[in-house]
Amino acid sequence: MTDRSDETPEKTAAGGPSPLALLRAAREQLAELTGLYPESLPRMERTDDGWLLEAEVVELERVPETMSLMALYEVTLDPDGLLTGYRRLRRYERGRSDRR
Repeated sequence: MTDRSDETPEKTAAGGPSPLALLRAAREQLAELTGLYPESLPRMERTDDGWLLEAEVVELERVPETMSLMALYEVTLDPDGLLTGYRRLRRYERGRSDRR
């Protein structure tokens, strides 16, 4: 059994899930539904209905790794951290940067 006293609490003082708990829940739920495990979660935003996150996943691994096909997904969670929806926003090769 590990000592979790040093870790961030799973609930905030207001009783809702902590940001860390929300990120973990989003990763696990998206992976379970799609079979794609997020490598990063570059966006997290509170909304009127809960939470909005973006998740980067590898959709197709290639060699060399810079040619792997990546995707950015938008994930919505309710206030308790349960996934309410997801959609792919875009696909791109890992080695490509944004044109912005």
